[in-house]
Amino acid sequence: MNVLKSENIYLRAIEPEDLDFLYRWENCIDIWEESNTLAPYSKFAIKEFIERSLSENVFEMGQIRLMICLKDNEKVIGTADIFDIDTINSRAAVGLLIDNDYRGKGYAKESLDLLCLYAKSTLLLNQLYVHISTNNSACLNLFEKSDFEKCGTLKSWTKTNSGYKDVIVFQKIL
Repeated sequence: MNVLKSENIYLRAIEPEDLDFLYRWENCIDIWEESNTLAPYSKFAIKEFIERSLSENVFEMGQIRLMICLKDNEKVIGTADIFDIDTINSRAAVGLLIDNDYRGKGYAKESLDLLCLYAKSTLLLNQLYVHISTNNSACLNLFEKSDFEKCGTLKSWTKTNSGYKDVIVFQKIL
């Protein structure tokens, strides 16, 4: 069984050809609040990240970014991240981005399920966690459907233009 393939999508390693996708997504101001991004990324910085990803292993980098692709036409539709890897405690944070054109089709759930399986069977992690803004209902629903457990709320955790926002912490024991 290939842990990186499901019914409709597969996850693959990042490639130099992904530069334009990553540049567009990393510089989309609409998602900066969720990703705690404060400034745009240059193509040069993203290119260096890709090159590092190709030459260092997951544990050296402390993260892995995988590209989410449709099985039927190999189109890149998003990214799946495992980051802040803590090897001592066998845990890491997780993040997903699905391009706007492909949201609401179940690809995020498939990607998250694959990411969890990969984290458990390949990276040998014990648990994954995520912080989600309380107003991000689609994301909250996704992680609940994927058997992540709500552990608590961090009050006034994220500073935004409209004030502070609470985030909910979810975790999943793999």
